[in-house]
Amino acid sequence: MSREVIEQYFAAFNAGDTGSMIALVAEDVAHHVNQGELRHGRAAFAEFCSHMGVSYREELRDIVIFANEDGTRAAAEFVVHGEYLQTDPGLPEARGQRYVLPAGSFFALKDGQITRVTTYYNLQDWIAQVSA
Repeated sequence: MSREVIEQYFAAFNAGDTGSMIALVAEDVAHHVNQGELRHGRAAFAEFCSHMGVSYREELRDIVIFANEDGTRAAAEFVVHGEYLQTDPGLPEARGQRYVLPAGSFFALKDGQITRVTTYYNLQDWIAQVSA
């Protein structure tokens, strides 16, 4: 079951369907943002997705999903192909720069919902790409 939930999560991400992504996370989801603050709850996750949708256009490719046997944990490795659309505070100015960035996410699941999302990527690599 966990594999299917994560597949649905990434399919929704690539379709730009944040509503479906939000529906897959638990009300009390813990969202660990790469080099950012921990966000608690579905509302904070929805706010993050909304912000990301304005500042970035991204497609995840080469997704490989790993899941444990009891369906409580999953991980995914993928490559982000993106475009930087609107300047994010504290980051370089956005001018429509394109970037390609390897990344990974870790998930905890309970009762068919995602209870934790942790995503990692190399921020310095991203900054170098959009600053070039």
